[in-house]
Amino acid sequence: MKKKTPNYLLSVLTNKCPRCRQGNLFVSRKPYALKHNRFMKMNETCPVCGQPTDIEVGFYYGTSYVSYALTVAFSVATFIAWKVLIGMSFSIDDNRVFYWFFVNLVLLLVMQPLFMRFARSLWLSWFVKYNPRWQDEAVKENERVIKEYMKGW
Repeated sequence: MKKKTPNYLLSVLTNKCPRCRQGNLFVSRKPYALKHNRFMKMNETCPVCGQPTDIEVGFYYGTSYVSYALTVAFSVATFIAWKVLIGMSFSIDDNRVFYWFFVNLVLLLVMQPLFMRFARSLWLSWFVKYNPRWQDEAVKENERVIKEYMKGW
């Protein structure tokens, strides 16, 4: 009997390991555990398959671009929804665009922990591929890992 492959999008949205799609990437499952900056603390390795989450020094700097793209896409979506539902025109007398700006700003601030975690999960999934035989195959060693510099930012 063939085992069903876990869904890629669902595993990225739930912050699962991209190699086995079962282990949690983050120590805390709560994205709003802002106390002591725990909401972004990642496991050093996947608790299920042992895949390292910090592949190389500075690996997660690229997630800033992903997070930026997500927030821009979210802002465009809220603008379109606001325009369709509320309606607005670009004139001197209509200031509803400022209401959208304020609502969008609040939503972005509230959802930022979700965007940041999703960006890391997505970024890692682009570099670590799913392995259906992860139980039988060992984790590949990364070439450019310098242990002394890991977790240094």
